[in-house]
Amino acid sequence: MFNRSAHRDHPGARPQAGPPRRELRLNVTSDPANLAPVRHALEAFCKECGLGEAAAADVGLVVNEAMANVTRHAYGGATDRPISITGRWDAAGRGAVRIQIRDWGSGEEPPQAPTNPDPATPGGLGMVCIRCLMDEAVYEPQRDGMLLTLIKRKK
Repeated sequence: MFNRSAHRDHPGARPQAGPPRRELRLNVTSDPANLAPVRHALEAFCKECGLGEAAAADVGLVVNEAMANVTRHAYGGATDRPISITGRWDAAGRGAVRIQIRDWGSGEEPPQAPTNPDPATPGGLGMVCIRCLMDEAVYEPQRDGMLLTLIKRKK
């Protein structure tokens, strides 16, 4: 299940200071078949917000890894559980894209990324990507799952 809705102010809306508000909402299941469509939608959203090609690809990779971790760890491999992804443009400063990934799984905070990961050893590389490719990553346990907030600033 892949459900997309995008909200953007249009020229006839009331005037605002700065660029138009941009938002992307995706509601999917934890099925790995949803990874590519979500990644592509987020990469396109990031480019629309003014992030460069490399930065948009970083966001896509990180969200891909985070969603795979939700399926594997929060949902114990179940492929029919909900995941909600929201992308927002924050125009403060140079601007940034804020991505929030919400699941209704175990609510357990993931372990810290290994400091010297061994690529030959399975596991942990998604956390390394999150730590290295995003400007901020905050896990907030919820009473019924987890909320991950990722921020990528426009350089």
